[in-house]
Amino acid sequence: MKGRLLYFLPLILFVVSCEEKKIQQEHTIDLFADERQEGKAYIMSEQECFDASNLVISTSDIKLTDSSTGRGRAVFIYKIQSGEVLKTTIDSIVTFPMQILSNQRLKLKSPMYAYLKRLEGYRFIAKDKHLKYQWLKAAPVYPVKREN
Repeated sequence: MKGRLLYFLPLILFVVSCEEKKIQQEHTIDLFADERQEGKAYIMSEQECFDASNLVISTSDIKLTDSSTGRGRAVFIYKIQSGEVLKTTIDSIVTFPMQILSNQRLKLKSPMYAYLKRLEGYRFIAKDKHLKYQWLKAAPVYPVKREN
């Protein structure tokens, strides 16, 4: 009997050690909980918009001229008839009227700042519509502040 017990002892130890251990699933650790903001878009401040732009125009004469909503990715083309150039890093001379492209529909205010950057992509639209600039992606529409 002692001999048989010695043969079965390793087998019993093996079965006991292979017991299924339950993983604790209720306790999850989220390392990036404070950085995640679901449903909230980042909106740049006026100074951030000004610094990130290649061209800033103060205008009261801007209109929506064309859009491609419902045909793939939304593209809106705006026409700026006139304005005052506040900052430029690419062109030394800006000619009006000019057209710009935006991926979002803008809530136009009069007068407002137009924060623009160099057009990236949209090769065929740019050639057809003579576009050089697009709206800065995270920039909202800021009205021009009246100075007293």
